[in-house]
Amino acid sequence: MLTWRRRRRGERGAAAVEFALLVPVLLIFMLGIVELGLFMKDYVSMSSSVRAGARSAAASADAGPGTCEASSNPPPCTPIIAPALAQAAADTMQTAGTAMNAEDIQWVMIYSANQAGYPGTLTSIPNSCTDKCVMYVWDAGLKKFRYSSGSWTSTTVNACLNDDNRESVGVALRANHKWMTGLVGGLMGGDKVMTERTVFQFEPLEQDRCKPGTPNAHG
Repeated sequence: MLTWRRRRRGERGAAAVEFALLVPVLLIFMLGIVELGLFMKDYVSMSSSVRAGARSAAASADAGPGTCEASSNPPPCTPIIAPALAQAAADTMQTAGTAMNAEDIQWVMIYSANQAGYPGTLTSIPNSCTDKCVMYVWDAGLKKFRYSSGSWTSTTVNACLNDDNRESVGVALRANHKWMTGLVGGLMGGDKVMTERTVFQFEPLEQDRCKPGTPNAHG
């Protein structure tokens, strides 16, 4: 009987030690699942946002140049060196909203896309704009996207049906995903920089105004 009781106490002690060793592993596993879920939430939110912006821009080939109110202190707006379709994309993304914290967004880029879906002759999304590319940043005070840099002459847009040079518009968004726990953040080397993009071909305009040189050219 005494031997049996000692064996039972030994088994309970071993079980307690095993439990103590297993709990941290389970907690780390559960935190990993939560972190992955939050990461996927931000990814899906970004994907939905850029698609909404790109659809709006693609439908606004004839929106003309940006306009700014004439005043000594104009509000954030798109200048005439950039197309109004860019502001339409930014406004749509703002209105549609995003599940991620807007202040984590580094910038939004609207550009004329090459065949690979990137600006100009590039094969990746850059950190700044070149020709036919404009950028917007989130203004926390105004709670909206405002023009930041870049240029794209609106009259150069080609939106002609059955034209090999018909343009596509790309919308890219870059943001920081902040990890919930310092453990994962430390393992990942800090915040995760995420970039998402979507490209749509411009919706065709009438043949007499679909590009420069047509009788009633848009712009």
